[in-house]
Amino acid sequence: MFQPLRLSLALALLWGAVARAEPSHGRRVERLRAVTIASNPAAPLPEVHVTGDKPTVLVFPAPIQTKTLTFDESRIRVLEAGALSVLVQAVTDLKEGERHEIGVFFADGRAPSRAAFVLVTDPTEVDARIDVQRPELPAEPCPSEAQPRVPLPEDFVLLGYLGDKGVSVAPVKDVDDEAQGFKTTSGFFYLGNGWALVSLMVRNHFEHPAWIPREATFTGPLGLTLRARLVVAGGDLIEPGVVGWVLAVVDKPTLSADTSFTLELRGKDGRNLKVPDVRFPKAKLEVSQ
Repeated sequence: MFQPLRLSLALALLWGAVARAEPSHGRRVERLRAVTIASNPAAPLPEVHVTGDKPTVLVFPAPIQTKTLTFDESRIRVLEAGALSVLVQAVTDLKEGERHEIGVFFADGRAPSRAAFVLVTDPTEVDARIDVQRPELPAEPCPSEAQPRVPLPEDFVLLGYLGDKGVSVAPVKDVDDEAQGFKTTSGFFYLGNGWALVSLMVRNHFEHPAWIPREATFTGPLGLTLRARLVVAGGDLIEPGVVGWVLAVVDKPTLSADTSFTLELRGKDGRNLKVPDVRFPKAKLEVSQ
């Protein structure tokens, strides 16, 4: 829970230490700087320098949704999280080449809606404070320019994606595959009217190369195979040490909720992720007439 007084004291001590800090031989220089977040999911994420012995405060220009914070808890600690700031620190100094993503959504819904950074350790400097900035939005288009409309909830009903049974959701068990260098969390299986979708957060271990998933299939009993559409949020690849959001969508034939599948995500480099025992959630009861 956010404690304003506790965080204010921590920030005051941190800023005071930075103000007194002077570069000296063998010590990291502490920096206060502004960082502009990526303007779109395909753009590279800005780097923030963290260490295992000094915290780094991220100060945001607008309120954030602290419950949407994502980071690797085995290597990164969030000491405090408030409406406008997050205090982070590495568990230990990160190794050379080790990169970890931390991200959070803003509460105002404006674009860009998510602030994300890559945390690394630099041998010469550490970021004591980062003032997060949003990029300037492009000028409004002329009224004559046709712009694609953002899908709205009612579109799913009008397009037939939601029937009288609604949408059913079932959790998917986490997978920790050390050999392939993957770990999955926050997995869910969604079942709608004529479609099914698996949503996973996939962490690519920092000691493995960038992973480019290319194909997704559901394999069931007696050789039953369902080819799925594969979506990687924010781009085509997942960098080392970064958590990526992967979705596999299939146009589902009528199958029993007891049918068990193995979801396989095949990568360009031959590294494949298998998620066993994925079961279709039971459809909700029809709306009474």
